Amino acid sequence: MARIRVSRVGEQIKKELGEILQRELKDPRIGFVTVTRVEMTGDLSIANVFVSIFGKDEEKQASLAGLEKAKGFIRSEIGKRVKMRHTPEIIFHLDVSLEHSEHINRLLHEVNKEGSTK
Repeated sequence: MARIRVSRVGEQIKKELGEILQRELKDPRIGFVTVTRVEMTGDLSIANVFVSIFGKDEEKQASLAGLEKAKGFIRSEIGKRVKMRHTPEIIFHLDVSLEHSEHINRLLHEVNKEGSTK
């Protein structure tokens, strides 16, 4: 039962974060950022937020820096929107799983192309 609550709270935070990033933040460093998943600790005190950022490495680092700078504002907005006794600490992580799968797809495509020419 507790695992279901943790998952539900994580999904709610993910939804609200998406809206906050899209509509509320005005930091020019923050580029095209997508929240891919939110993992909550069992006691709901920490939200590990995984974000995918479109752009070059410098742009990704700048966006992460902008998110870190806005963390207090984001946390207070989450506190207003999600009914919880304590607002969780937010820790941002760069999610590279999409880039990794894209790289594997490119490699597989190259292997298939080489196999068909032989």
